[in-house]
Amino acid sequence: MKKIKKWALVGLTCMTMLFGAVACGGDKKESATTAGAEAGGAATDGATGGQIVFGTNAEFPPFEFVGGEGVIGQYDGIDMAIAKQIGTDIGKEATINNMEFDSLLLALQNGQIDAVIAGMTVTDERKEAVDFSIPYYTATQVMIVPQDSTIAKAADMADKKIVVIQGYTGETVVNDLGYKYEAFKKGTEAIMELKNGKCDVVVIDSATAQKYVKDNPELKIVEDESAFGNEEYAIAVKKGNTELLNQINTSIQKMLDEGTISDLSAKYLDAE
Repeated sequence: MKKIKKWALVGLTCMTMLFGAVACGGDKKESATTAGAEAGGAATDGATGGQIVFGTNAEFPPFEFVGGEGVIGQYDGIDMAIAKQIGTDIGKEATINNMEFDSLLLALQNGQIDAVIAGMTVTDERKEAVDFSIPYYTATQVMIVPQDSTIAKAADMADKKIVVIQGYTGETVVNDLGYKYEAFKKGTEAIMELKNGKCDVVVIDSATAQKYVKDNPELKIVEDESAFGNEEYAIAVKKGNTELLNQINTSIQKMLDEGTISDLSAKYLDAE
């Protein structure tokens, strides 16, 4: 799904040395919340206290979004339910720190959070900065277009106005194709741009696209397997935090074996 720009990853170590434990979210970053109460404070490397603090960017339905009553405080979605179950399995209370996506890995290195669960795609570039859990979800990029659109494959976007989400994998894919595009910070903003006729296509992750199209029947999904390969989502932990990584992997494997994650996907996508 989401892919941090190369400069952000290259600068992680240097910025950590410069800023130490200073929080790195923008003005929109929210404090960590529990299921029903606020829970501020920094995380610990091994989640050794009574909580495990997950960092996320709650702008990516159905994986993470702000709901009236979520599974962890106000936060809801597939990832949030997975995070809560991980907390239960390792005997910790799962809490959420919501921040800008491009701040997540730096916050992880700073010890502000214990782990990142944000529909984050595993890449070789990211592996240099963090350790990843086993994958828990496989997705691909797709195009969202109006029902009457003539776009039938990725090559048809060449002369169209394309919108992507800043920092997401879709931005990298479109850039690699050599097409010009406009980047928005939120998927909802991109979809509104499309609905208002101000762009021709939005490139975004498949599961999120299904959610947006379900809510907006005037739109449809166009796939192109030759242009968009599969990607895997996983949870990131600080490099070398083997104890927590093993705990998370055990919990994820249990959920995969029991069909929990498939059930969550069906629930949040309203699909069989």
